[in-house]
Amino acid sequence: MTKPLEGILVVALEQAVAGPYCTSRLADAGARVIKIERPAGDFARGYDDVVSGESAYFVWLNRGKESIILDIKKEADAALLHRMISKADVFVQNLVPGAAARSGFGSNYLRKQQPKLITCDISGYASEGPSAKMKAYDMLVQAETGLSSITGSSKEPGRVGVSVCDIAAGMYAHSAILLALYELKNTGAGKAIKTSLFDGMTVPLLHHDYGGKAPERVGLRHPSVAPYASFETKDGEFILISIQNNREWEKFSAEILAKPELSKEGPFKDNMSRVKNVVALEKVISNVFRLFTRSELSEKLLVSEIAFARVNSVADFSLHGDLRRMDINTPNGPVSIPSPPAQTEGEATSVAIVPAMGEHTKLLRSEFEA
Repeated sequence: MTKPLEGILVVALEQAVAGPYCTSRLADAGARVIKIERPAGDFARGYDDVVSGESAYFVWLNRGKESIILDIKKEADAALLHRMISKADVFVQNLVPGAAARSGFGSNYLRKQQPKLITCDISGYASEGPSAKMKAYDMLVQAETGLSSITGSSKEPGRVGVSVCDIAAGMYAHSAILLALYELKNTGAGKAIKTSLFDGMTVPLLHHDYGGKAPERVGLRHPSVAPYASFETKDGEFILISIQNNREWEKFSAEILAKPELSKEGPFKDNMSRVKNVVALEKVISNVFRLFTRSELSEKLLVSEIAFARVNSVADFSLHGDLRRMDINTPNGPVSIPSPPAQTEGEATSVAIVPAMGEHTKLLRSEFEA
């Protein structure tokens, strides 16, 4: 069965996370993705070696691609890359600010040569803003955008546990490229797309600008909905519950807490009251939750249709019954990794290969020789 992007050629001058995330989704959809690596390779290859000797991030983000080693500071390699791009539908780059343009691969220049080309520049900050020349990695942008100030415990700021700024930028780039490909079919014209890690982290700003203040750091707890927090059970485990409206609170009060009066009157009758009196509210809930094991309480919450989650470790997640896996091949052999989140009915996930550094250099040099 053909995939929707079969026949599309993507050339990616990429490294780390944001660019590779974008192009990995294009590769999953059937695009041919040629990954340009510097002589030392994508530095994400060296993040760790936990997946059978390969980096976890690299395996996750680079399956289904072809890898070629190029030194674009050398005239012959730069000329080869230009020939590749001349055949491409999409060019993606997320090098340090200005590096692509200085090497002759700026979007404006490329699109003058190829009006049908879709270019996508992924940067840390806005390409023409005051921070344009700053290097940007995920945790730096978490700090710069204030995200770290609302993440963590009440005692100190924290980092979101995955590269959320990188991933968001890659997602925005991916969706923008798909829209540009759709428009290309109708207009015959390409697009110059720009996105940044910085631009994807703006939701807390709306709380500040229109609500008067940003959310506070409250750990595993919601700042404006209650009860929406984790509670310890009889066996020392934790369950996170979420009550989104008064209908749910009424049911929770009656069926889980056995205190139906709490939803009728008093300090917990509506969400604003519960947030205002959250310390007392959580004490009431804690006293009940400690009477049951996590398994017992999970069953009660499920029967009562109360939203909840078990606060799992990553080891627990690895054994989760809902976790779907796929087998892929790496330079060091097959590994089993989580399957892509989006599924299409009737289509099986195809086996993909993570390329060794420069694995396709010889073949690609031959294919795109002058």
